[in-house]
This record gives sequence, C-alpha cells and structure tokens, in this order.
Amino acid sequence: MGRLWFLLTIGLIGTVILVSLGVWQVQRLAWKQGMLARIEAQISADPVPLAEALAPEFRRYAPVEITGHFGKPHIRMLASRKTTGAVYRVIRPFSADDGASILIDTGWQVQARDVVDAPQTRLTLTGNLDAPQEADGFTPDPDTKDNIWFARDVPAMAAALGTDPVLVVLRDAPETDLGVTPWPVDSAGIPNDHLQYAITWFSLAVIWVGMTLYFLRRTRRPVAKG
Repeated sequence: MGRLWFLLTIGLIGTVILVSLGVWQVQRLAWKQGMLARIEAQISADPVPLAEALAPEFRRYAPVEITGHFGKPHIRMLASRKTTGAVYRVIRPFSADDGASILIDTGWQVQARDVVDAPQTRLTLTGNLDAPQEADGFTPDPDTKDNIWFARDVPAMAAALGTDPVLVVLRDAPETDLGVTPWPVDSAGIPNDHLQYAITWFSLAVIWVGMTLYFLRRTRRPVAKG
C-alpha cells in the first residue's frame, strides 16, 4: 500500500508541474502576441521627425521621416534571405538638414558589384529606427579590403563612416533609384515559440500520467505463485 501512495503522489506532483508549465507557456503566448501586435502597429504608424523619435530616448521601431542627402562611401553587409539566398545589405551615411548624421539601411542587392553610389540630390526618406543585435563574439571581423561586413554592428559601422550610431531602415524606395530593394523592418525575426513549448509540456504531462497509471497497475497486480 505504501508503494501505491508513493507512486500516486509522485505522479500527481509531476502532472501538476508539467501542466502548470504548459499553462504558463499559453499565458506567455498571449503576452507575446500582444507585444508583436503593438510592435507592428508602431512600425506601420505615420512617420515623425527623427529628433522627435530620438527624444527623450531612442525608440526602436519608431517610424521617422528625414530630409537630407547621402554621403560616401557605403558599407555592404552579407546577409541571407529565404527567397533569394545570399544578398548584400547596403548601409549608407546620410546627412540630414537638421545637422544629424546617421546610417541608412537602404535595402539589399544580390551582386556586390551592382551596388552604385547614391546620387547627391536632396531626398526625403521614411524608415524605422532599429538597433539590431547581430554582432557577437563569433562574428568575423569586416573584410575592409572588399568592403564586406558580416553583421550590422551599428557602433562600428558609424565609426567607419563617420556618423552618429543611429540606424534607420528604409521603409519605401525613394523616387531616386538607389540600385537596391528596401528590406523594411518587421516583427518576423522576433521568436514566438510559446505554442510549441506549451504543446511539449502538455504532451509530457500526458506521458507522465500514462507512465504513472502503468506503474500503478503493475504494483497492484498480484504476484503469481509457483
């Protein structure tokens, strides 16, 4: 009898823990979906002047409008797109009429040799502030000879191009052809695996219940006498 109670207690405790973890992941899923909806709403909102988006603090994903002209040179960053494979993101310096000097992620191009210098005409651009965390201890150093970078390391790129460490990702292509296709900011890169986690925990709870019932049945089975 003592062994039956022990197995029943362990089975109940394990089931409660696993179900609780599954419920927690369901709650996290609802929270994450709400957060992603707010981010998408912010991304697609009407643009505001850059100074407003930066004050009183940097607001990631804030839509901005900025007028000025591109500078030289540009930076090419090796990236990957699901539909096209390896491409180059083109980062250019931009001098605004209000005196700000920032980086503009203008979009992507398949062949590095096809990237052209931006015209020096005055342009009004719309985009979104971003602060990508792509560089880490495993990221190779930039190939300065061939102008190929392997992560959008905003501080390092700003130092290389002589701008402030502020990055705006172009939302739409301007009237002037820059030779690239815009790669606008979205929430697709933000992980949301809570549904899979919830299913995993609930599945483990079912397995735990099944195992508990199996051992309880074996324990209660009478021992055959020889």
